[in-house]
Amino acid sequence: MNQVTTAKLDKSSEEKRGDRRERLREFQSQLLERMQAARSSEAASANQLGVMIGQTRYLLNLREAGEIVSVGHITPVPLTRDWYLGLLNIRGNLIGVIDIQRFQGHPLVEINSDCRVIAFSTGLAFNAGLLVTKVLGLRNVAEMTAQQIGTDENGWMQQSYVDGNAQTWFELNLSNLIQDGSFLHIGL
Repeated sequence: MNQVTTAKLDKSSEEKRGDRRERLREFQSQLLERMQAARSSEAASANQLGVMIGQTRYLLNLREAGEIVSVGHITPVPLTRDWYLGLLNIRGNLIGVIDIQRFQGHPLVEINSDCRVIAFSTGLAFNAGLLVTKVLGLRNVAEMTAQQIGTDENGWMQQSYVDGNAQTWFELNLSNLIQDGSFLHIGL
């Protein structure tokens, strides 16, 4: 092979590398734009975690909900309200497990194999989790009809939605819940 042919091959491979780099930059730029749009758009807040607590359907904001774990062994804490079920160890971190249905004055949730504990997000800086009867997956509230609940003196359940199957979903605001004085007072 002569030097002219080698130079052409080298130039050709350099052009290919340059094209690949340019395509990679374009891809990264588009990906960054899509991620930023997803974080700031209403579509990101439209997806919420659907859960069942007792016979009631709730929606949890994905920014407020943390890890979902099996119930496991909950260690009771003496001299606490009946809705405060006790402590659960999640990877070395102790979280308080709350039965929100009982907190609202309804019967205790019956714990079975479908039950899960949804830990509050670390962004809330509150070591607790909700006992849920069943995790129903992501729900898009943009596809539901919003309904005002009315006056919620606590501020942690302000909105309800009706889906295409005529099922009612209540939006549970964990940020407001952890500011509720009666929720914070677990002792007898």
